[in-house]
Amino acid sequence: KRAEKVEQVRDMLMKMEQDSLESLELVDAIQRFGLCYHFKDEIQAILHHQYLAHKTNGCEGLFEASLRFRLLRQHGCQVIADDFFGQFLRDGELKVRGSLVGETMGVVAMHEASHLNMGGEDILYEAAKLSSQWLNSEAVTRHDDEEFTKMVNHCLSNPQHKTVAGFAARNIYLQFEDAGKNHALRELADLEFAYIESLHKHEILRVVEWWNGVRVSEEVKSSRNEPLKWHVWSMAIIRNPSWSKHRILLTKPISLVYAVDDIFDLHGIGTIHDLTHFTQAVKRWDVSASAELPSYMKTWCNAIYNTTDEISSFIYREHGWDPIHFLKKEWGNLMDAFLVEAKWLRSGELVKAEEYLKNGVISSGVPMVLSHLFFLMGNPLTNQTHILLNDPNGLTHSVAKLLRLLDDFGSAKDENQNGYDGSYTECYIKEGKAESWEGAREHVMNIVEETWENINKHALSCSSPTFSPCFARACLNAARMVPTMYSYGQDHSLPLLQHYVRSMFRDPTFAKSLLG
Repeated sequence: KRAEKVEQVRDMLMKMEQDSLESLELVDAIQRFGLCYHFKDEIQAILHHQYLAHKTNGCEGLFEASLRFRLLRQHGCQVIADDFFGQFLRDGELKVRGSLVGETMGVVAMHEASHLNMGGEDILYEAAKLSSQWLNSEAVTRHDDEEFTKMVNHCLSNPQHKTVAGFAARNIYLQFEDAGKNHALRELADLEFAYIESLHKHEILRVVEWWNGVRVSEEVKSSRNEPLKWHVWSMAIIRNPSWSKHRILLTKPISLVYAVDDIFDLHGIGTIHDLTHFTQAVKRWDVSASAELPSYMKTWCNAIYNTTDEISSFIYREHGWDPIHFLKKEWGNLMDAFLVEAKWLRSGELVKAEEYLKNGVISSGVPMVLSHLFFLMGNPLTNQTHILLNDPNGLTHSVAKLLRLLDDFGSAKDENQNGYDGSYTECYIKEGKAESWEGAREHVMNIVEETWENINKHALSCSSPTFSPCFARACLNAARMVPTMYSYGQDHSLPLLQHYVRSMFRDPTFAKSLLG
């Protein structure tokens, strides 16, 4: 039945007027539902016609211009923002036909589009500023309109481009249902949801089975024991159902990063000697090197060795090359970064903010994890990709920078962790670069926006040497997941993560167990 609905939607896409606003809205809905992988060729054909239509006729209104720009850029088309928004933004004001109230959805769409800034695009800065001002003002004026206020808050807090596909899929589904729109697409989304939910449940059982086999949580009671939550990373990063085995494998190094981080944070203060030997044992990649370590460190050494060997063997069977040497080096880099942080905290050394951030990018574990993903997705290591994976200003390191900043900024420790490994914000204030927490916050959020622009430039641009579209999209999904994983509530809970998990699993008991 699912395959039948896929063909129905495909037929609809092919018969639809390719350069119409209706086709843009349908592509946007398909993207929000996370169904693009079914219709790659059809979507590319529509966007090609949309690109030509804009070159020939421009756009009828702000909504069409904003939606067309966002979709074209998200799918790798080289488009210039001024060509789309120049007629609507002049002299620091929004210029539209008729009243702005009548262009509410146009302003919302423009705000969504403004988040695709690749850096230095002044008109998108202006679009972001003016649309935010207008939406906030209108929300105050129309405070009795609960639905409008809810829509505005969602748009400002969870922009589509910076949110994992599927996060708001349920809301989109209900909007389609209320409007009586596109019955075939709604049915496909429902069937897809059930299919993916079943896949994810199976994957989670496999991950828990592996984690229980490692058994380290029995030895280190204070360390985090959340394999279910850690698999949510893989669910968000690799969305295509056919990559189920890859999601299971990716969760393993993700879990190990959290666990090893706890060893340094929870057990590192006062045990630098053991941590140094632990680091050396991992870097030497020799079981005998861990002989003198405490039992829990031996367990983790073996888990690191075995998991990396397992993933490398899988990659060799699937793609014909063995990345073990590169992955060993990535683990060595991560261990060195963890040890540096442990020594800083043990000595009480006042570290400069930039030095802390440079090391923190590596200690986030993101470069190591994304290196595993790079090979799992079938990418070979060449001179060019070796440079890209290790580029401090590149895609993978930018995602790591985003995680480090938002993790440090949101909370110095996560909701189930008793250790502490420093904070960029704290270093920045102690260095005397900010007089208050508010000043440091503004500085951090500016870096976050600049980092997002760099991610956009690398993930969406097809004009410069970069990774495969599949891997770039996965990195973009990782960046999108960061706020979900590190936006803490007042009670140290993760409300965005809770919302995401509940939106992915209709069984409330299972969702609750996943959240612990």
